[in-house]
Amino acid sequence: MPRTLLVPVDGSPQSKEALRYTVETFPDAELVVVHVLNPAAGTGDLDGMIADTAGIIDEQQEFAEELFDEAREIVGAERIVDTELLVGRAATEIVGYADDNAVDEIVMGSHGRDGAARLLLGSVSETVVRRSPVPVTVVR
Repeated sequence: MPRTLLVPVDGSPQSKEALRYTVETFPDAELVVVHVLNPAAGTGDLDGMIADTAGIIDEQQEFAEELFDEAREIVGAERIVDTELLVGRAATEIVGYADDNAVDEIVMGSHGRDGAARLLLGSVSETVVRRSPVPVTVVR
């Protein structure tokens, strides 16, 4: 029975590298590719968020489909068994998906933040590593 890997994508070079890593390291694995939409990200105020939530969600859904198409090109469409657009905080949604579904491992890119940016923004990959119910491979 092939392993099932959860691969979060966000369009960054690191998430693309994580996809390439799965091809090389796990040639027989099936992949579930997810993108996390955080509707509150990038809005400066509550009124702006409420007024443009529909527009943000539409744009993010289109962006997610582009990411899923790109993932299919990188790893081969036959290897991707599912794609999911999740809504919420990235680390929470990734861990929750792994917890609720038959996932053997998470393979994700690291944004490589350091210094103040890491302290202020936190690290999605670091949080996933700490909270995940399954092994996590972070690709740099």
